[in-house]
Amino acid sequence: QVQLVESGGGLVQPGGSLRLSCAASGSIFGLGAMGWFRQAPGIERELVALVTTGNTSNYADSVKGRFTISRDNAKNTVYLQMDSLKPEDTAVYYCYARVRFKPYWGQGTQVTVSS
Repeated sequence: QVQLVESGGGLVQPGGSLRLSCAASGSIFGLGAMGWFRQAPGIERELVALVTTGNTSNYADSVKGRFTISRDNAKNTVYLQMDSLKPEDTAVYYCYARVRFKPYWGQGTQVTVSS
């Protein structure tokens, strides 16, 4: 089995920063791309950022220039550095990993941006 354990969510003020982490464990031979999705009430789930094993990354237009995704292959961990946070970033953030061509998801971590 594959397990994804997230950490780093919380409450921050607009303009603040958070760093999310997600560690993959279990049967993860063949671990491929990892990334982050988010979902807010009444809004469809969207891709936030994705990074390949070769450290090629892509971002949603709404977060470009503010968020940075990275990974540590030795630790099987993906990170999302979120800067200049806006209230619109409030959502549950889900870690994603592809293992042997199958998708896996974390349980989600709440990010709330509010004054």
